[in-house]
Amino acid sequence: MIRAFLLNFPTVLNSNNQNVANMKTKLNSTRALAAAVLLFTGLTVLQAQTLKVDPNLDKKVKEFLDTHARQWYDMNIPESDGKLLYDIIIKNNYKSALEIGTSTGHSGIWIAWALSKTGGRLITIDIDRDRNGQALKNFKEAGLSDYIDARLADAHELVPKLEGPFDFVFSDADKDWYRNYFLAVDPKLTIGGCYTSHNVSDGYGRRGNPDYLAFLRGLSNYETTVNTAGGGVAISYKRSAK
Repeated sequence: MIRAFLLNFPTVLNSNNQNVANMKTKLNSTRALAAAVLLFTGLTVLQAQTLKVDPNLDKKVKEFLDTHARQWYDMNIPESDGKLLYDIIIKNNYKSALEIGTSTGHSGIWIAWALSKTGGRLITIDIDRDRNGQALKNFKEAGLSDYIDARLADAHELVPKLEGPFDFVFSDADKDWYRNYFLAVDPKLTIGGCYTSHNVSDGYGRRGNPDYLAFLRGLSNYETTVNTAGGGVAISYKRSAK
């Protein structure tokens, strides 16, 4: 957004005094807006300048999410977790994402919306044909189909075969297979990448996944925290290869 604003101003100001004054006013306003955005989001100048803004797409996604705000059942994440995933991707400028467990697409929409700004793309997997079909419809209605490769497949079989690399992963499928998913993806996750896992702690009436969380916290090359505002999301940043 900031970059788009700055690129709208010519490098050589018109000699007309009134135009000069107008341009200076706009430039000062832009600088103030840029400072406010950076302060609010915690983005660096470089990160902010690389983000892509499509006002039409943003409007379409927001309208879709508003319209369907109370319709996300069938194992979808709460809105607070969607915003969390979106913020992680934007802040770190991630571009290559994997989602294990599409459901009907709520989390995928938040992830793909963020990727539309970083220039990235999402691979998302679900084994259920009905959920996959509804997710495809939702992605299209939200205007995000171009940023999503939605695959109908058994994640147990497909995840180990994916080539990667990935810099962001969201795991929200069968909880007893979480560790296996992680071990399959870990070699393909870039240094500095983030592996997020849903329902790892008590939240929204769920027991959580204490054994898996203990496994994550025991990894010396990952730094794991847990966000409990929604459904209990483990956020694991890969700090080194080993």
